[in-house]
Amino acid sequence: MAIYTLPELPYDYAALEPVINPQIIELHHDKHHAAYVKGANDTLEQLEEARDKDQWGAINGLEKNLAFHLSGHILHSIYWNNMNSPKDGGGGEPLAADGVGDLADAITESFGSFAKFKAQLTKASATTQGSGWGVLAYEPISGRLIVEQVYDHQGNVGQGSVPILVFDAWEHAFYLQYKNQKVDFIEAMWQVVNWQDVGKRYHAAKASVPLISF
Repeated sequence: MAIYTLPELPYDYAALEPVINPQIIELHHDKHHAAYVKGANDTLEQLEEARDKDQWGAINGLEKNLAFHLSGHILHSIYWNNMNSPKDGGGGEPLAADGVGDLADAITESFGSFAKFKAQLTKASATTQGSGWGVLAYEPISGRLIVEQVYDHQGNVGQGSVPILVFDAWEHAFYLQYKNQKVDFIEAMWQVVNWQDVGKRYHAAKASVPLISF
């Protein structure tokens, strides 16, 4: 029985043009994201079989596969909702008038200004070596926002940090349209950021009480 399912897109394939063309959205969601969902479910079945048979020879590979596929599913689920058409309010920056003023304040407090934050997340996303992501995350111990580089789908992150804005820097996210110009794709991504969604994720992360103390 499948535990994870592929979420529907919150818009049609052409909604993010000209920043991302419909062919990329269709392939990215229907093929790549779907593969991570299937991979996570298949790995859970294999782990269930290992428990039933009490056979653990493949445990390291299975745990690694679960982390890879499940993190891919989670990050892509955030990614689709993090974007919105410029016609429907995508792009710009978080503003108090849009109901996300506290997110704007948190960005300024954590990075010095929105411009400095934008520069850091852009560079982190564009310079991720190989396949990976640039991520704005809420760090629950300090209560501040941090930028992370995610290699593949799960490495190089602070444990307990909560992603609220993700930029997919894998080639499948842009190559059909931007070729090898990953920097151009990341720069264009700012035109479709859905700050309402990012703000909701920030509020939800901030409301969670960390169970870690020093």
